[in-house]
Amino acid sequence: MKQKPNFKLKAFSLPELLVVLVIIGILVLIALPNLMPLISRAKSIEAQQQLTFLHSLQKSNFYSYSKYSSSLNDIDFEQSKLISDGGSANYRIEIIEVSNNGYIATATSVVDFDGDGIFNVWQINQDKELKEVVKD
Repeated sequence: MKQKPNFKLKAFSLPELLVVLVIIGILVLIALPNLMPLISRAKSIEAQQQLTFLHSLQKSNFYSYSKYSSSLNDIDFEQSKLISDGGSANYRIEIIEVSNNGYIATATSVVDFDGDGIFNVWQINQDKELKEVVKD
């Protein structure tokens, strides 16, 4: 008959691992409020990129037809599917004002990033002046 070797494997017990996980969870909860502005700024990059792309499409349309378009479809801007509709986009892009001399387009968040009831809004015009109108 074979005898089993008599040695023990060094390892952590389950209660020790659970205590470590609880401590990590508490540290994350303490740090999370400090990270929310950073998360909000990172997500706002999506709005800035989409509005910059919309500006280039509007300029192209202006050079072709000597006017700015009031429709996203006319300039072939395709809105990404929003998070609220099962997609991945955080911002709804809209052209809110058009005149012979310019336009104003906005990107409004569909998600309240920090849970305060205020939704982030970015705006761009014909001069490519990109600004945050409402901070979240």
